[in-house]
Amino acid sequence: MVFKKVFLFCSFFALISCAELQQVVNTLPTQTGTDPTMIASGLRQALNFGIEKQVSKLTKENGFYSNKLVKIMLPAELQKVDQTLRDIGLGSLADQGIKALNRAAEDAVKEATPIFVTAVKQITFTDAKNILLGPDNAATNYLEQRTNTALYAKFNPVIKRSFSKVGADQIWTNIINRYNAVPFVAKVNPDLTDYVTNEALNGVYKMISIEEKDIRNNIAARTTTLLRQVFALQD
Repeated sequence: MVFKKVFLFCSFFALISCAELQQVVNTLPTQTGTDPTMIASGLRQALNFGIEKQVSKLTKENGFYSNKLVKIMLPAELQKVDQTLRDIGLGSLADQGIKALNRAAEDAVKEATPIFVTAVKQITFTDAKNILLGPDNAATNYLEQRTNTALYAKFNPVIKRSFSKVGADQIWTNIINRYNAVPFVAKVNPDLTDYVTNEALNGVYKMISIEEKDIRNNIAARTTTLLRQVFALQD
């Protein structure tokens, strides 16, 4: 049972460095008859596929905006801004504002993905052993708890630069100014950098959890001979 869960946990995403993966391989029972080198290669391939298939999707144009699972909508304090703009005939400006937030997230994840990968590789095998018997989403939950603070510190300045790069700061300055000029409305000045940073992080974790579930439950997700051979051991 523990043998099975070691394979299962290590296959999900880049939680453990290549050196630590080899430690896992070295502890496997020799009676499996499987070449440890092949197992290590299969695990590395699975980790690479997890990032390529899921996190990289978010870096493409409309990676956030067209993905209903992670699309960044307006925070509660700006929903009244959105509705007011639409009520006075500025719906296109409101739509442009939402798209700009998502563009900033897409741009930021593109720049920050290497930072994310480095952070998750710092999780030790000792840490991993403590959650082997956890629920199906134990790995994702652990990842979020241990990396969120550090990743926020890295993502936030990237989001801020991205706002400028994609023009989101100018768009939202215009939106806020137009809204605040409407008579009798309560003035707003939200911290959109903080909001989009958190939403971008949530999107990354959500997409990794999707890959985790897929590898756990879907044999068709093992798209190479190597993956099929290695992960047949966990079935």
